[in-house]
Amino acid sequence: MAGVSPARESPLPTQPESWVCVGSSVLEDDHEALEQAFTSLNLAHSPQLLIAFAAPRYNLEQLGGILSDRLPDCAVIGCTTSGEIAAGSALTQSLVLWALGGTGVRVSTGCGQSDGQGLRQAAVEAAGCLEKLERRKHTVMVLLSDGLGGDQMEVVRGAYDAANIDVPLVGGCAGDYLAMRQTRQLHGRRAMSGAVVAAAITSDRPLGVGVSHGWTPTSEPMLVTESRNTLLTSLDDQPALDVYLNFFDPPPAVREDPQAFADFAAVHPIGIRRRDRIEMRHITGFDLSQRALVMVAEVPQGALAFLTQGDYSSVLEAAAESASSAVEALGETKPAGLLLFDCVSRRSIFGERHVQEETELISRCSGGAPMAGFYTYGEIARTKGSGGFHNQTLVTLAIG
Repeated sequence: MAGVSPARESPLPTQPESWVCVGSSVLEDDHEALEQAFTSLNLAHSPQLLIAFAAPRYNLEQLGGILSDRLPDCAVIGCTTSGEIAAGSALTQSLVLWALGGTGVRVSTGCGQSDGQGLRQAAVEAAGCLEKLERRKHTVMVLLSDGLGGDQMEVVRGAYDAANIDVPLVGGCAGDYLAMRQTRQLHGRRAMSGAVVAAAITSDRPLGVGVSHGWTPTSEPMLVTESRNTLLTSLDDQPALDVYLNFFDPPPAVREDPQAFADFAAVHPIGIRRRDRIEMRHITGFDLSQRALVMVAEVPQGALAFLTQGDYSSVLEAAAESASSAVEALGETKPAGLLLFDCVSRRSIFGERHVQEETELISRCSGGAPMAGFYTYGEIARTKGSGGFHNQTLVTLAIG
């Protein structure tokens, strides 16, 4: 009709150099949860990496398949959790999606399984994805491993073998809401246990890492006089279990009941001296026959160890320190988003009444940048001043 111009389509917004979007759902049905979480991402562009943090009740492989179909040009990874974090909130029994994209970002992913070859070789294979990446000015590697798969320091060693010293490592160990039966890792359409999944991220813009725990040594330093893999046998030539129980003098139930002991140990970890800082090691149980402590990762023989404890205030302050350090490492660049790896034991310190205070504080430290993550069975941070595997720690990755 004369005088009427055809309607014009609105142009797509220009894609920034880097961007992060976060979506989540607490719906029980797998398909409904995925639909709600995916829709709430509100994607304007196709991402290069999508990470799914899923409560164990969800079918991770099915989710991976659907996401891979919807985003054929996007790398999809993920894992099961012991709690999820999204948009400034601590969630329970939810599905969280964290998407990364931008014109200045490139991503490569890899996976290795420990069956018959061990975690170290699995990590070497996963971290080999770095070789496929045309690296830009800033690079980091994100690792997701099986938190029940053995000595997690082996994951750090394997990734370091592949990435060398110039690429920071961050990540977390998959959980299963403290059932301690099975965790799952996702790479593309495939979900598995006993695996290490890696995502190498390279960017024109800066990437920042923050690491802090908030636990305070309450004992004098002690020499680790005997340890083997994840079994800590003696401290200062005394049985490690006896040293631990005599120092803290817990209620009788802690000395007799494995679950009561595990609950007590979750807020009374072991610290080991690493350079100028103390790194935490979670105690998973005890071995009565050897009067030993069972650890989630190696406590090296000859190391200096401390008995520690934390409280609400110190752990909350550490959350602010971790997030602020990551953001400050970006310099004058505003954070596009955060990725968080927070120990499930820290959530125990806060309790469900106060756990939101930590995530709200992290959000304020980042100026409200999109953030997501999960509660882990252990945290990975190998960068300047930080040796590799941690427990009871918050690791923050800030995307510039």
